[in-house]
Amino acid sequence: MTIERIELRLIAMPLVAPFETSFGIETVEEHIIVRVDGDGITGWGECVASEGPWYSYETNQTAWHVLRDFLIPLVLENELRAPQDFPGLAARVRGHNMAKAGLEAALWDWFAKAQNKSLAEMFNAAQQVDATYVLPQEITVGVSVGLQATPAALVEQVRGFLSEGYTRIKIKIKPQRDVALVRALRAEFPTIRLQVDANSAYTLADADIFRAMDDANLLLIEQPLSNDDIFQHIKLQRELKTAICLDESIHSAEDAEAALELGACRIINIKPGRVGGFTQAIKIHDLAAKHNAPVWCGGMLESGIGRAGNVAIASLPNFTLPGDLSASRRYYQTDIVEPEFQVNAQGKMRVPTGAGIGVEVVQKNLDDVTISTRMFRKK
Repeated sequence: MTIERIELRLIAMPLVAPFETSFGIETVEEHIIVRVDGDGITGWGECVASEGPWYSYETNQTAWHVLRDFLIPLVLENELRAPQDFPGLAARVRGHNMAKAGLEAALWDWFAKAQNKSLAEMFNAAQQVDATYVLPQEITVGVSVGLQATPAALVEQVRGFLSEGYTRIKIKIKPQRDVALVRALRAEFPTIRLQVDANSAYTLADADIFRAMDDANLLLIEQPLSNDDIFQHIKLQRELKTAICLDESIHSAEDAEAALELGACRIINIKPGRVGGFTQAIKIHDLAAKHNAPVWCGGMLESGIGRAGNVAIASLPNFTLPGDLSASRRYYQTDIVEPEFQVNAQGKMRVPTGAGIGVEVVQKNLDDVTISTRMFRKK
C-alpha cells in the first residue's frame, strides 16, 4: 500500500455563538484539514492548532509550515506499514504535536479503511461483556460552556444544555469570574455533574479561590495553574479535596507518568491533538489505567472529522468520565460530515461503526469553508 498524495486545507467555520475562555473570545474556528490518498482510499485528519498561540505555541501557520516542509515529505518518501509507524518517523521533528496529530489522524483513517475496520476497532476498544468482547456502541458526553456575562446568564445556558440531555457540565473560569459562577450553578442545580476549567489562568497565590470551591462537589478542577507546570500543581493538589485534572501540562506518556506519580493530579484530560496523535493518546490512556486514574477526552472545537476520532478514542475503557464531545450543532450550524454528531436524551453519543472515521465528508460543505489548499504528490 502506498500513499500517493496529501492535501492540506485551511478552513474557517463560524461558531453558532461566541465562545469565551480565559484566552479570549472566539467567533470563528480555523483548523487545518489533512487528506491522504493512495490505492483508491482517502483518509481524513484534523489539525487543531488555532489562529493564535493562546492555548499552545502552535498556530495554523506554524502547523502548515511543519506539515508542508517536514512531516509530509517524511510520509511521501517512506513506506508505512501501520499508523503506529508514523510517530517514530516524525520523532526527529521536536514538538509540534498538533501538526503531527493532524497527519497521524489521516493515516489512522486511511489504514482503517484499507482494513475495513472502524477507528474504535483499530484502537482495540472492545470490552468484555460476559464471555465475549464487544465494541461500545455509545459513550456518555458532556458540554463545555464558555464564560457568560453574569451568573444568571450562565444558569440559563446550563439549563438549556441540561434540557438537551447533557448530564455533565464544564464551565470556563478566570480570575474574578469563578467562585460566584460555581455557587450560582450549585444553588440552582445541586446534583449535576459539574467541573471547572481555568485554562492556566491562576497562580499558586490564588489557592484560596480553589479552597472556596472545595465543598461544591466538583468532579474536578482542570488546569488551574501554568500550562507547563507540574511542580506547583503538586502543592495545590495537597491542599484540596477536589481532584485536579491536568490538560495543557501533559504532552506525552512521560509527562502523565510524572504528574500521576508525583501527585500533581488525579485525573488527566487526553486531547489527541495536544499529545501528538492517537498512538500517544492510547499510551497515556493505558498508563493512567495502571495508576487507577480516570481519563476523559477534551475537545478543541473540532469539525466532524476531528470529532469522529475523539469519539472513537473515548470509547476505550478507561475513559470513564464524560468528554467534551458535544453535538455538531453545539458549535456549528452545518458540519462538514454526514451524519452529524448528535446527543440523545440520556447524554450519550453514538460511536461510528463504519470503516475509518465512520462518517462521510461532504465535499461542498468543506469547499464552502476552505480558505486555502495545497497538494503534495509522491515523486
